[in-house]
Amino acid sequence: MEEKTVIRFIGELCSHAGESGEFAENFWQRLKNDREIYEEFVYYMAHGNFACKAKVEGYTAVDVMVWQMDHFKARLDADNSNMRQNGDRMILLAFDTLLCMRTEPDKYIYRMQSETGTDYPGKY
Repeated sequence: MEEKTVIRFIGELCSHAGESGEFAENFWQRLKNDREIYEEFVYYMAHGNFACKAKVEGYTAVDVMVWQMDHFKARLDADNSNMRQNGDRMILLAFDTLLCMRTEPDKYIYRMQSETGTDYPGKY
């Protein structure tokens, strides 16, 4: 897939997700430097689904999304309406987190294994 197509898709995701052009540029720079995650992202663009081939310490973008869903649910529970039904934001942040995991895997793995969701008594 042509780079300009990927860049345009990133811009669209960022726009729909409420992220800045600066965020989009930073995301692009990190994405293009990680061939494995780049290929996963392009697969998502082409198929609207995940190949789950890109892994960081065994975690895929889907694993990150599942973990992040709890955070999105927590924001919804707190009535932060800009998070409602924003699938583009969830996709973008899943890939962004996977890229961050490349440089700080222990930080994110710890968070993924220790932070729990909102579905238990006494959370709020």
